Amino acid sequence: MSQWSQVQQLEIKFLEQVDQFYDDNFPMEIRHLLAQWIESQDWEAAANNEAMAMILLQNLIIQVDEQLDRVSQEKNLLLIHNLKRVRKLLQGKYHGNPMHIAVIISNCLREERRILAAASMPVQGPLEKSLQSSVVSERQRNVEHKVSAIKNSAQMTDQDVKYLEDLQEEFDFRYKTIQSLEQNDKNSALIKQEMLALQAMLNTLDYKRKEVLSKIGRVIHEIDMLMSNMLTEELLDWKRRQQIACIGGPLHGGLDQLQNCFTLLAESLFQVRRQLEKLDELLTRLTYDGDPIPVQRPQLLEKVNFLLYNLFRNSFVVERQPCMPTHPQRPLVLKTLIQFTVKLRLLIKLPELNYQIRVKATIDNNRRFVLCGTHVKAMNMDESANGSLSVEFRHLQPKEMKTSAGSKGNEGPHMVTEELHSISFETQVCLYGLTINLETSSLPVVMISNVSQLPNAWASIIWYNLSTNDPQNLSFFNNPPAATLSQLLEVLSWQFSSYVGRGLNSEQLNMLAEKLTGQQVSYNDYQLSWAKFCKEHLPGKSFTFWVWLEAILDLIKKHILPLWIDGYIMGFVSKEKERILLKDKTPGTFLLRFSESNLGGITFTWVDQLENGDVTFHSVEPYNKGRLSALPFADILRDYKVIMADNVPENPLKYLYPDIPKDKAFGKHYSCQPNEVSKPSDGGGKGYVPSVFIPVSKILNDPTEPHSPSDLLPMSPSVYAVLREHLSPTAIETAVSCKLSHS
Repeated sequence: MSQWSQVQQLEIKFLEQVDQFYDDNFPMEIRHLLAQWIESQDWEAAANNEAMAMILLQNLIIQVDEQLDRVSQEKNLLLIHNLKRVRKLLQGKYHGNPMHIAVIISNCLREERRILAAASMPVQGPLEKSLQSSVVSERQRNVEHKVSAIKNSAQMTDQDVKYLEDLQEEFDFRYKTIQSLEQNDKNSALIKQEMLALQAMLNTLDYKRKEVLSKIGRVIHEIDMLMSNMLTEELLDWKRRQQIACIGGPLHGGLDQLQNCFTLLAESLFQVRRQLEKLDELLTRLTYDGDPIPVQRPQLLEKVNFLLYNLFRNSFVVERQPCMPTHPQRPLVLKTLIQFTVKLRLLIKLPELNYQIRVKATIDNNRRFVLCGTHVKAMNMDESANGSLSVEFRHLQPKEMKTSAGSKGNEGPHMVTEELHSISFETQVCLYGLTINLETSSLPVVMISNVSQLPNAWASIIWYNLSTNDPQNLSFFNNPPAATLSQLLEVLSWQFSSYVGRGLNSEQLNMLAEKLTGQQVSYNDYQLSWAKFCKEHLPGKSFTFWVWLEAILDLIKKHILPLWIDGYIMGFVSKEKERILLKDKTPGTFLLRFSESNLGGITFTWVDQLENGDVTFHSVEPYNKGRLSALPFADILRDYKVIMADNVPENPLKYLYPDIPKDKAFGKHYSCQPNEVSKPSDGGGKGYVPSVFIPVSKILNDPTEPHSPSDLLPMSPSVYAVLREHLSPTAIETAVSCKLSHS
């Protein structure tokens, strides 16, 4: 089943997450129509290779053309229109930057895998639960309801101001009419009656002025209360969700809803401001003793301007945090002289501001780094699929400045990976006589000068965003706080779901907890230090917990990803637990686990039964990325053989734990079917005797006997001929040599 087919079977709450990251940059209809072709391409590699990205872009356009021909024959007008639009988009937007579309598609596929992994996990962790609480959802609904009510109140007040204006015009006309009469006429009874009517009208005007001012005051008060409480909490919650999403957590949504609220409030405030201006205009035409306008209007106008200033300042946000396109799963880690992207949005979407706001990007003020590239751009509504007022910087590069002595700053691994910096942005809004200076900053970033520093830098990003809501604590690692073990384990599972498409289950997390703490502990109570996570070596090892885990992630990503996604790698299980699981199983039952002593290694252990009925276990020497680069792991499991004493070679691996036939589990991942190869007697070419390596291990009767180096050497034709009678040709053709320990 294709990945897209699995996505379509998700529950609605997960489908809503999928809907969030498909837009006009990569329309969902193309994902749907070309599902299998898209999934069969290596978009991640193309994201770092311009020539490959250009080829894939051209092939994508060809695929779209083929779909266009098909739907044209079916006369599907709507789909024809959409496909033509997509074709124009692909040719126009990405022709000059093909790696950009590769990055977008790679990110979409990765997010799909993360969502599928999250949907398969039975239990939500404490962080995810807190982000999706019913209290938060209820507040979101309340904010939207109140904003709508405020907008309606402002519009109703508009009608009151218009009534007041009409009433004053009528009063003014009747008053001037009386004033134009001769003195004798003014003494008539009719005129005196008219004067009494005018006095009544003036009393009504006074009442309506007070009423309008009171209504304006109530609208201002409602906006003030909403901004001070619920809207501020909503914005802070969104920023917290963004923090969590940066370290692999659930996708953060809600920014469009916030934009709608901010925009409606800004429109309401400007509407109130116009109402106050109209009252000032009415004041210049008519005033009287006790007139409420000159007393109340200045205070109300000052409050409106104050709220507008605050609303605009809070509306300037970093929509997408700094990230190198070459490492989309590692945002907030920036390498010197490598481009990164970052996107800003103004949540107040007013047409008058389109292309009128220029944003400048800078790095923090310690003068150690500067930003190269285009660092001033105008916000506009044309580049975003949803028409938001935003700007995306795509060509910024951090550059390290030389010290006064002419050398670069300290680039030691601990200094660099625990030193936090901030990318700052500033702009100015000029609108309706108001001038507002806006500033915002990215979450703290870590600068590296070498890719080897990336794992430790990413550990710093994880720890910071897990441990604090403060978006700008650049001195955080002067005294980093401890983290709750339950939350840390949840974030570690996210590393697997976001990076390699499948999170960790409770048993796997239990093993990691024991490795971190050295004991069985309560998740909810235990506090783990930063040093324990990333700086102190594991007991008896030359590496830290994080370096060990990061090496496993790298191994999965590059060499055993399909097996991991299928859930056939138990991975995180101790040797002791491994034996408990296997001891009562059928001989030949095996499981796959990650090595605890070798970085980036995977091994398999199987159970066997001796002639006297005793159970024994065998574990093969761990395979690392070097050996797995030569032969796929699934092929190794298929072709693996052992020689016990003088017996003929045989494959001891029969059932994947608990009882899955090996070929049923891994058959679809075998690289090829058995093929015939030439016999030694056929000649090896140019007079050489052919030689091959095969996956054969010898189980020693005496465990203390050293492994023979000849196990790793090419075999003679006579030995080869004997083995050929008992081994499949593929086993010989694709084999690698490995050593085995008997335990």
